Amino acid sequence: MKLGNSDYLPHIAYDSVIFGFSGEKLKILIMKYHNTGLFALPGGFVKIDESLNEAVRRGLQERTGLSNIYLEQFYTFGNVERHIPEVMATILRANNFDTEGEYEWLLDRFFSVAYYALINYNDVIPKPDALSDSCDWYAIDELPTLMLDHDTIVEKALQTLRDNIDRKLVGMNLLPTRFTMNELQKVYEAILGEKLRRTSFQRKILSLNILERHEKQFSGKAHKAPYLYSFTKK
Repeated sequence: MKLGNSDYLPHIAYDSVIFGFSGEKLKILIMKYHNTGLFALPGGFVKIDESLNEAVRRGLQERTGLSNIYLEQFYTFGNVERHIPEVMATILRANNFDTEGEYEWLLDRFFSVAYYALINYNDVIPKPDALSDSCDWYAIDELPTLMLDHDTIVEKALQTLRDNIDRKLVGMNLLPTRFTMNELQKVYEAILGEKLRRTSFQRKILSLNILERHEKQFSGKAHKAPYLYSFTKK
């Protein structure tokens, strides 16, 4: 893994909050750095010859294997307090990188541009990077303690997701192409962290005119078969 000071832009990094829905819980991808016990969001740096968005998409493809991902920038984190060089030094030493010379730039202060991504949980086989032992799904209410200000980044991402839940049609990216109304309601409940009344939810969603109804999903009992829906093209 190349991390030389001539390959990347200084003082700029990105962190990604990658959301997936397991069918019951909202989850995010978390990495565990090799030989450190440190947990973190997937992130990285911007190469000299690429844009910020290209860098983030490159990192997401490396961790998820997917290239067509819904991605949105939501905040830039730049507090002085987030600069704790000992944390990066620990990660570098654990992976046999020298903290002086070519890799010393990684101990500098970084502004991190944060993105959230929405992906179909079942499409992903998470892959750790060269500095990590694992890259795994964790339920949003069962996260390990994250390094630096990554807990704050997750909180901000979740609040942004809640604020955009209708306007951005977040369920479109967390569900398969066709889904039941109950499955869509579970996505909303997982994001909002609360139970919703079925009749009120269905009335609200149908009033938005964002769904197309299809054939019923038969499972043996015809009178209980729910309709399938998809999001309209518009």
